[in-house]
Amino acid sequence: MATYTKVLYNTLFEVSRAYQTTKISDGGRLSARIKTAIENTPKTLPTTCTVACQGTEGANSQRAAEKLFSIPTILYMGSFEGVFNAVASGFCRYGILPIGNNLHGSVTEVYDLMKKHKFYIVKSIKLRIDHTLVAKPGVPLSDIKEIFSHPQAIGQCQKFLSSLAGDVKVTECANTALAAKMVAQSDRSDVAAICDAGCAELYGLCALEKNIADSDNNYTRFICISKDLEIYPGSDKTSIMFTLPHTPGSLFSVIAKFAVLGVNFSKIESRPIPGRDFEYMFYLDFDASIYSGGLLEALNSFDAEYEGGSFLGCYTEI
Repeated sequence: MATYTKVLYNTLFEVSRAYQTTKISDGGRLSARIKTAIENTPKTLPTTCTVACQGTEGANSQRAAEKLFSIPTILYMGSFEGVFNAVASGFCRYGILPIGNNLHGSVTEVYDLMKKHKFYIVKSIKLRIDHTLVAKPGVPLSDIKEIFSHPQAIGQCQKFLSSLAGDVKVTECANTALAAKMVAQSDRSDVAAICDAGCAELYGLCALEKNIADSDNNYTRFICISKDLEIYPGSDKTSIMFTLPHTPGSLFSVIAKFAVLGVNFSKIESRPIPGRDFEYMFYLDFDASIYSGGLLEALNSFDAEYEGGSFLGCYTEI
């Protein structure tokens, strides 16, 4: 009984503190930056701009960029870090990056780079991903000895890869479109790639097997990043990340600040921090309009209390 009583009172205290914050807050650094961004951000994303994507022509990041921008000028970078550097230097105004897949989880490297560069999410989009095994014309599946693809795509096609007869080597590379390009330019005829079906036509390859993902319900979420905080009208999704001490109730204290506002948590994820025993990085996404009552105060309280926390942005998702 004592344990239940303690949990009840802890809950009441956390909710009370969250409520008091909304009443006595006189503003803060984060809320001021958000208000300034709301005032200075245009009504829509620009029609034309230079956008950095990781990979090469035919990459799914390119598809995302073309859906977010009417006429983008796309520059391809060799790595996720390269996308961030292109935006940081002003070479590109925006960058497009995969942040997670519903079958294979988050792209943790992108989260780490968001924290490192202190960038913001200005938009996000979910794309349905159809993986296809492609090879050079006339090459049968039985001849394939090595398959190239990105680690996320490989992870999303485990059932198909396990079903292959013989000793087929699976090799990771930086991008699914790059995998297709490597197969097309290779001197070998026993190699294949897992990529989008459009890459087959783009690089003169043929589809050996279509729809090879573990599930037809395969979606990857891409984010549009900027070094400046931009908050467009209608923004109704917020993302934060933070570290917490390994003590009972520490995560609850963060969640309570936003739960009291009645928001829907669309993602709560944790992962160990390398080199730090029993300490975790948390990613939190929740659905709430930036204009809704109390959200600015709750974000400001979060910013003040958690020095290691990062506000990733308020945005809309397509």
